[in-house]
Amino acid sequence: MPGKIRTAQTVSFDVPASEQPGLHNRWHPDIPSIGSIEPGETVKIECLDWTGGQIGNNDSANDVRDVDLTKIHYLTGPFDIEGAEPGDLLVVNITDVQPFDHTPWGFTGIFAKENGGGFLDEHYPNAAKAIWDFDGIYCSSRHIPGVRFPGLIHPGILGCAPSHEVLAEWNRREGSLVAAGAASHPGKILAQLPNTVNAHAGGADAALAARIAREGARTIPGRPEHGGNVDICNISRGSKTYLPVHVAGAKFSVGDLHFSQGDGEISFCGAIEMAGIISIRFSLIKDGMRSRAVPHPVFLPGEVAPHYGPSRYLTFEGFSVDEHGGQHYMDATVAYRQACLRAIQYLKQFGYSGEQIYLLLSCAPVRGTIAGIVDIPNVCTTLGIPMDVFEFDISIESEPVKRDLGACALTS
Repeated sequence: MPGKIRTAQTVSFDVPASEQPGLHNRWHPDIPSIGSIEPGETVKIECLDWTGGQIGNNDSANDVRDVDLTKIHYLTGPFDIEGAEPGDLLVVNITDVQPFDHTPWGFTGIFAKENGGGFLDEHYPNAAKAIWDFDGIYCSSRHIPGVRFPGLIHPGILGCAPSHEVLAEWNRREGSLVAAGAASHPGKILAQLPNTVNAHAGGADAALAARIAREGARTIPGRPEHGGNVDICNISRGSKTYLPVHVAGAKFSVGDLHFSQGDGEISFCGAIEMAGIISIRFSLIKDGMRSRAVPHPVFLPGEVAPHYGPSRYLTFEGFSVDEHGGQHYMDATVAYRQACLRAIQYLKQFGYSGEQIYLLLSCAPVRGTIAGIVDIPNVCTTLGIPMDVFEFDISIESEPVKRDLGACALTS
């Protein structure tokens, strides 16, 4: 008879995230472990939202506008997996993810251009927000009425700690990018380098915490050696992720839980961000990095996913030609941006504002692909919108009817 699933770490909504020793917001091998988990054991791990509680359930986007990005992401961990050694693969089998019973809501935000921005910040430079209410597997929003859909709930971030050598390589190559871009991209933030401001090193003492703050890598990008902030919605319930182990014990951390997310998470705060509880079963493949030739993360999607028929996706195409008629060479970013802008322009006919649709495309189960990447000079990308998330017909065969669909939360 299986026993009760153990909660490996709790979080508090009453204590600031920066004061909780079970959380951290930098990657570093010397952040003290907060617990030990046996291979084969399933545990529950509690997580705050990625901002550490900076965003409220209200009708103002001032909190999104003013969010302090030096604090993110607050992750729960690190955990030692007993017997894990450098060169192993850590198998992370997600068995469940749920919001807390007392916080059955999440948020999607458009960050202000001068504070984080997003994929379409040239077009939508001001902060905005949508609050989503959860009803079991479904979500709906008072800020984007007329839609309801099931969430593919998942963590945005999971990864093992880097070794000192891997950490040094991250800082070297990202520092080189910033240095090289000073002339080619003046004023552009090309990478977030180590920053001591608001660095949180979990339970480290003062001297160690100061060193971690100086050296620790930001959690903002995913990285090929360990995964991290990959924001892949299919790493959901039932999935298995194979993570390279670089330090003894693996030092696994997780956080940035999402109720739902569209491919690309285009508004940057683009998933339905939430606090919640993730259940994970861990196992090890000894020497797996060598024996499986897998020095990088690989995953198997789970069996749980929203089901929309292929013919029910209204799909927009984008090419490497920008909205000003500028021709770019094989630029997938330009192409995907164009697919997003075309979808927004189309859906505005039904009564939504551009900001409402931008938020919706970020968090609803849209599907993005690179359809063609060999035909110079244009990459072709696609953005598919499941028509059945809407409570009215958005098909091209149906003549658009403009409705009063309210507004998302804006800044004052």
